[in-house]
Amino acid sequence: MNYMKLQAAFFRLRNNRIFELFVVSIILFSALVIGAKTYDIPADVLTLIGWMDTGITLFFLFEVSIRFIGEPEKKRFFLNAWNTFDTLIVVISLIPVEDSEMALVGRLIRIFRVLRMVSIIPELRLLLNSLIKALPQLGYVILLMFIIFYIYAAVGASFFNEINATLWGDISIAMLTLFRVMTFEDWTDVMYETMDVYPFSWIFYLSFIFLTTFAFLNMVIGIVVSVMEAEHAEEAREQALSDGSPTIESLHLEIKELKELIKAKL
Repeated sequence: MNYMKLQAAFFRLRNNRIFELFVVSIILFSALVIGAKTYDIPADVLTLIGWMDTGITLFFLFEVSIRFIGEPEKKRFFLNAWNTFDTLIVVISLIPVEDSEMALVGRLIRIFRVLRMVSIIPELRLLLNSLIKALPQLGYVILLMFIIFYIYAAVGASFFNEINATLWGDISIAMLTLFRVMTFEDWTDVMYETMDVYPFSWIFYLSFIFLTTFAFLNMVIGIVVSVMEAEHAEEAREQALSDGSPTIESLHLEIKELKELIKAKL
């Protein structure tokens, strides 16, 4: 009975908005502590930072324990990928590897603790899940972009190689140059250099920029926004089901059942 009360208390605590904000503040403070270690600081301050880092790790262990104990169905806890990620990060952070060959791995794990903010904030989880689900569709966009890059790089390497071999020496270097053009990194210098020999080469650059920077960027934004809208709709549906509110699917099913009852009576 006492365990049930403890579970109920931890369940309320983990869903408490103030507690979530406190956890987020600790994650941000953890990021600042990690950043402070990159500076040249006195040994005493470094020792203090080490103690704070240990305290932060213990707090994260306490926070994950609260979430686990407060979970009504323990088997479902680790079915959530973010819960598994948080647990692994916290457990690995507890391993004393600072004075061993695994010290670099330990520092990297502590850096990844900042990603725990994604698991705490639902909006960030929704955004990241949308990006992951959009990857299959984005893959075709990336493939088409690679084809455009390859064609333009082949053209650039064929015509502009003699003008500047550093930028257009072969197709791989030409693709790097085109990436520079796409990101607008001093691309006009590259264009004016080739225009001295080929006055109409501006068509090459402007058409490439239009296809990659404008057209493909809008395609990527459209795909991500579409997936995010679908994710919002799915989340709203799940929330409605958990709250017991009627959804379009449930109303449609009820109407179908009523029609069948009316037909049966007739």
